[in-house]
This record gives sequence, structure tokens and C-alpha cells, in this order.
Amino acid sequence: MSKAVELAKHLETLKINNMYKNDFYWTWDKTDDELDAIFTVADALRDLRERNKDTRVFNSGLGISLFRDNSTRTRFSYASACNLLGLEEQVLDEKKSQIAHGETVRETANMVSFMADTIGIRDDMFIGEGHKYQKTFMEALDEGYEKGILEQRPTLVNLQCDVDHPTQCMADFLHLIHEFGGVENLKGKKVAMSWAYSPSYGKPLSVPQGVIGLFTRFGMDVVLAHPEGYEVMPEIEEIAKANAEKSGGTFTKTNSMEEAFKDADIVYPKSWAPFAAMEERTELYKAGDQKGIDELEQRLLAQNAEHKDWACTEEMMKLTKDGKALYMHCLPADITGLSCEEGEVDNSVFDRYIEPLYKEASFKPYIIAAMMFLAQVKDPVRALMEMDKKDDERKMF
Repeated sequence: MSKAVELAKHLETLKINNMYKNDFYWTWDKTDDELDAIFTVADALRDLRERNKDTRVFNSGLGISLFRDNSTRTRFSYASACNLLGLEEQVLDEKKSQIAHGETVRETANMVSFMADTIGIRDDMFIGEGHKYQKTFMEALDEGYEKGILEQRPTLVNLQCDVDHPTQCMADFLHLIHEFGGVENLKGKKVAMSWAYSPSYGKPLSVPQGVIGLFTRFGMDVVLAHPEGYEVMPEIEEIAKANAEKSGGTFTKTNSMEEAFKDADIVYPKSWAPFAAMEERTELYKAGDQKGIDELEQRLLAQNAEHKDWACTEEMMKLTKDGKALYMHCLPADITGLSCEEGEVDNSVFDRYIEPLYKEASFKPYIIAAMMFLAQVKDPVRALMEMDKKDDERKMF
């Protein structure tokens, strides 16, 4: 029995009917079975590709991508996922569209969605705006479909918003499943989700929020560490607390990086901007107050500089369990002595973990493909079984 067939049989035991034709916004919107299904399908698709099987479920169709912030890994992962399933990616570049001439979100959404099967949107820059934009976009598609403008209603994959980064955090977690030999081996493992110094400002909160919102689902002991004043959204902390209580894990907070790293099995040192400051920045942008934005940036850079000791150094890593915790990062990292003078992580630490870091990133195309697959394929078990039986090969020569 192939790995893909074994995974398809497991998928058959899960309650996932609600995933078909539904969007993916946040991990905490999904049931345990639905998260399990995404990990399962991602692994199955990876196995099929490794065995050179044809994994196309579409003979035609578009996967629209809209990146309202810069991206390397997620951008190419989305394109790879579209291609893996047989869709052609079409990039919506706002600078080349009529949005600059006042085209509304409602109009844009419908105009780009003819013959589209999936929409991937990244909008992570402004607190209170990213998720709202995605919801507005998809509500316009609901209306277009209901009124017969669209022959089908595409499904959404959240490629990062101001609240969550589900494709990143699920790729991170699938990496942990493989590194520790199964999800059952993660229960009780200590994770340090820690702020780290960066010489830049304004990094989104969605990765740390996504990590505490997801990892607490699986009985892990998750510690959120940051200096005073670098709080994340309080409602996400409440989600993490509730998850931990339900799963038998723990969720704690500390203002000490050393405390978070002590005896940790996994460390995730990553800079982010204070929630309150990002709320302030959003209001300044709405008001068109460039002077205020510039002043805020300088204030936050000065605030960051007060915490240069919050860095993943060799000494800090010695505090972890046996001095060998798994180092994780969503990339790109601010690497001291390489990409910047002082940053999130020492070059020697980063270089030692470069292979697992790249493996961590490699799960993202399959996570995104699994989200699309489960939203678009009515009988995913049968589809995986048929793919496995195919004689068709992706690469013919």
C-alpha cells in the first residue's frame, strides 16, 4: 500500500464535509478533523509528486493571486500549488489594474473571477483592515454568484492577513509533525514563540498570533515571550488559552526571553510590531498623515533598539532542552552579521539550522494545495485513490 493510499484511508475517517466550497480564513475556524485533513492531503500530494504521479484535478481554470504586501515563499508556494492541481495562476497586480482609477473592491472581485476556481489574498499591513478586505472581496463574489454573474464562486485561501497566517503556521506545524515523528509526539513539548530584535519596524503580528492559535490545539506547552509593550491581539491570546485548556497543553506569557527558552524543545524567535502601535499606524494611514507615520516609525525603531538583547544567540540556545531545541522561522530572518549588523538570530545559529529551515518552508506549497483541494474536490478520498492508480506521469521523459 502506498503512502498516499494509506493517507486517503485515514482521510475517510474524518468529518470534513463542511470544507467543500468553503473558504479558509483562520485556523481556529476549522475543526480538529479539518486541520487533520489538510495535513493528511498535503502529505498525500507530496507523496504522489515524489513518485512522479499526475496530480491534476483541473483540466483548466484559474487561481487568482492578490499580494498587497511583498512575498517570496508564499507567492511561489501559491503558484506551485495552483500548478500542482492543474490551475493556471493569474496575478492581480493592483498597479496594473483599474484599481488605481477608483475601481471598487466589489467590481474588482467580480471582474477577475470569471472562470476562477480559487483566490489567494495576502493583506497583512494594517490592523483591522486585512481580514476585512478579504471578507469584503469574498462577499462580493457571493453576490456575483447568486445573481448569475459568475458561473461558480471561487474559494479563498488566506495567504496572510492582519490576524493570522494560516498557510505559514500549518506548514510550520507539519514540519514539526515530521521532525518529531508524528503529531502524538508533540504533546507536552515546549514551544517558545518569542519576540526578537529587528532593525526594521512594522512587521505583522499574524505569525506569532497564528502560532499560538494553532500550536495550542495539540497539547503543546506554548510560551509567548516579548518585552513589555509588544503585546499581540488580546482576543488571540484568549483563543490560545481556550485551545490549551481543551487540548491538555498550556499557554503562558513572559517578559523574559531566557525564561521562554529554558528547556524549550522548539524556539521561534521572530520580530513583530506592538499591537497598539499598529492600530495607531492604521489610523495615520487612513488620515493620510505622512508626518505622523514617519514619527511613529522613528519612535518604534528607537523602542526596538532598547531590546537588542532579545536575540537568538548561541548562549540563548544553550538554555534550551539539551541545548538542541529546533530553531524555526518563517523567513526571511534578520541575521546578525549577515543580513544586518544586529538582528533576530546569530549567523552561526541560523547556518546550523538552515537545512531544517528550508524543509520547514517546503511544506507550504502542499499545505496551500491541500486547502484548495479540500475546498474544490467533492470526494477527496476517491480523488487521491484515483491519482495513486494513474499510470499518467507528470514528467514523461
